[in-house]
Amino acid sequence: MQEFVFFIEGDVSHPLTIDPTVWIFDERKVDLDTYFDEVKSLDDEETAYKKAISAQWDKEITEGSEPPRPDSNDNKIKYDKQKLQQGSFGMPLNPFLLNAEPQPDITKVEIIQADGQSQSFEYSVLKSGIIGFSHKGKPLKSDGPIHFYFGDGSNRNQPIKNVRKFILHHS
Repeated sequence: MQEFVFFIEGDVSHPLTIDPTVWIFDERKVDLDTYFDEVKSLDDEETAYKKAISAQWDKEITEGSEPPRPDSNDNKIKYDKQKLQQGSFGMPLNPFLLNAEPQPDITKVEIIQADGQSQSFEYSVLKSGIIGFSHKGKPLKSDGPIHFYFGDGSNRNQPIKNVRKFILHHS
C-alpha cells in the first residue's frame, strides 16, 4: 500500500509532509462540484451580501424578527454529514506553500507524480491551485493521494492525478 501523503520541498525553509485525509473537517475546504462554477468576483459577493442584508432588514421591519428554531440545527448537521459522505472536496494550496516559506525568488514548480513523471509550471500557477483530496466522499486511493487543479478550473475535468510532490525552484 502506498503512503497516503504528499510533499512540498525544494527551495523552501520548511519542507512539508502533508496528510490530506485529515482535511475532511477543515473549514477551508471547497466543494469541487461547485467551486469552479461560482463567480469569484469580490464585487459580486459584496453586492449579494448587501442585497441579503437589505432583504433581511426589510423582512424584520415588516414582519418582525423570527426566533431561531431548535430543529434547524439538527437538519443542518444531517445535511452536512450527507454532504461529507457524498461530496468531492479540495483545498487551496497557497496556505501550505506559505507555511513552507519558499525563497523569495521562486519562479518554477515541478509536480512529481507517483509513476515518476513530472510537469513544470510557473510558481504563480501553483499558488492559485486547488488540491483535490476526496471524490464522492472517498479519499483518492486509486489515483491519489491528491489531484491538482488550476485555480481557473481549466483542467477541472482532467486534473493532474497521482500527485506525490511539489518541488519549488529558483529561476
